[in-house]
Amino acid sequence: MIAEIEKLLNDQIKYEANAAAQYLAMASWADVKGYNGVAEFFYAQSQEERGHMTKLVKFVNERNGRAVIPAVDQPKESYVSLLELFETFLKSEEFVTEKINNVIFECLQLKDYNVHNFMQWYVAEQLEEEAIARTLLDKLRIIGDDKSGHYLFDRDILKFQGEDSEG
Repeated sequence: MIAEIEKLLNDQIKYEANAAAQYLAMASWADVKGYNGVAEFFYAQSQEERGHMTKLVKFVNERNGRAVIPAVDQPKESYVSLLELFETFLKSEEFVTEKINNVIFECLQLKDYNVHNFMQWYVAEQLEEEAIARTLLDKLRIIGDDKSGHYLFDRDILKFQGEDSEG
């Protein structure tokens, strides 16, 4: 495995691990606030990100590289609103997309077409994740501060859970 690509993939492992921790903290916040649907949504998102990380770890190791299991950054634990929670969700997904695009760019520069091909799954996954995050954020912006709207949002959110839970 090309050393520069191995480093980028290990960086990506850390980004996925941080996202998993962040979404777990978001789920916990929602759970405490009584948003059971939102909590379940983020518990599932956390598991999905952990799956993404594991997929990368296995790939790096199978390609004769060495996956580095990172320490995770302390995630934010408190939010002022559902709106802030979902703004954070979208920003996180956009950040991961940017980093995946960087891996793809470097793969093309270094002509590592095997890793490029592997990373296409992540490209498709990020398109889906960002679309879900934007849709949910748009709905919350429409709802505004309406408490009954928040209730219905919390009740219905699991309908938006990603179809693909493959790790």
